[in-house]
Amino acid sequence: MTANATLIVNARLVNEGREYDGDLRIADGRIAEIGTGLLARAGETVVDAAGRRLLPGMIDDQVHFREPGMEYKADMAVESGAAVAGGLTSFMDMPNTSPPTLDAEALEDKYRRAAGRVRGNYGFYMGTSTTNLEHIQRLDPLTAPGVKVFMGASTGNMLVDDPEVLDAVFRDVPTPIITHCEDTPMIEAATARYKAQYGDDIPAACHPDIRSREACMQSTQLAISLARRHGTRLHVLHISTADELALFEAGPLVRADGSRKQITAETCIHFLRFDRSDYAELGHLIKCNPAIKDASDREALIRAVAGDVIDVLATDHAPHLLEEKQNPYTRAPSGLPLVQYALNAALELVHEGHLTTAQVVQKFAHAPAQLFDVKQRGFLREGYAADLVLIDDTPLTVRREDVLSKCGWSPFEGRTFHSRIASTWVNGALAWDGTRLVGAPNGQRLEFDR
Repeated sequence: MTANATLIVNARLVNEGREYDGDLRIADGRIAEIGTGLLARAGETVVDAAGRRLLPGMIDDQVHFREPGMEYKADMAVESGAAVAGGLTSFMDMPNTSPPTLDAEALEDKYRRAAGRVRGNYGFYMGTSTTNLEHIQRLDPLTAPGVKVFMGASTGNMLVDDPEVLDAVFRDVPTPIITHCEDTPMIEAATARYKAQYGDDIPAACHPDIRSREACMQSTQLAISLARRHGTRLHVLHISTADELALFEAGPLVRADGSRKQITAETCIHFLRFDRSDYAELGHLIKCNPAIKDASDREALIRAVAGDVIDVLATDHAPHLLEEKQNPYTRAPSGLPLVQYALNAALELVHEGHLTTAQVVQKFAHAPAQLFDVKQRGFLREGYAADLVLIDDTPLTVRREDVLSKCGWSPFEGRTFHSRIASTWVNGALAWDGTRLVGAPNGQRLEFDR
């Protein structure tokens, strides 16, 4: 038998809209066989799932692992470990690092950094600026999941607000475009108004009024109009408002005839678990861009996930040190560490009756694989990479001492989830045993089947 040969028996498999009882065999890092009554072979490790749910590993298409340039608060090695502990076996990392990922050399530098150090499978986006159009035009589409356009300033200096540059990017990009949509002039004007009233110490609860729904709506409408003009595949990240949902088509990401939505939408786990009322307790810990908004937005977003208006669920994992978050509003950075507990939080929506486990798997595993043409991952299929997550339905209370991210805190501290991650396999090897990371990093570079 090959190394890491494993037979998982008596599992409740969740895949492609179905839940069913079965067994799954791993060999050579792949799913070798799915069936019932599979018998162990000599040398195989046998895992009795005892009726627990077995899912494909989640694919998080939106993380900020901060490397290069901000390793004091996060790096690929540590954050990928937190992700694997949370059942996220693949990730796609954003380009607003230092230096930013604006050309092929910077892109390949990230892949070199990840090789041999990262516990999950990895892909890196190319970024845009007002001066790197030629690099986007020359981008090999097999080297990146997509091109990121900051249509509203978030972090770094990657805002693209020149109409001619934006038009050219949407016209010439060889991959899907992913966008951060907020209107910067509207945000700057609102910030000035609140600063005139409060100085630097603006209350955290004002954040959704500064990073307003109107700013989101205006920018999202612009992105969609550009995509329609040029026929570009557009994926709008971290939708935070009920208002924006009317701009997107309901229905499956991949239609019955095999065609795919041209314009897709994503929301993040924090928009489904927090709302404006949580600023009173958590303050800047839940300050993020775009902002967490009202309870009515949260409820509408949950319905949109269930109704296939929202196509993808992600984290936008963006860690900062606790002392940074304790600064006054104008200096407190935006972003939350989320990868370790995102799947637990998503499964709470199942416990509450809003979603099925199959819908969570569709939004957090299948859809990212389909949207970005990820090769042979994101599904429980024979021949696919054995990226797997076993769920144990026993309570888990989040404690600061258990947080694996380098920043050392979680916005979910003190919350009790109904499910925990019992085991995570990456490329066929056990990487998380329910209490600790095990084995050596064995993440692989994502391949794109375009």
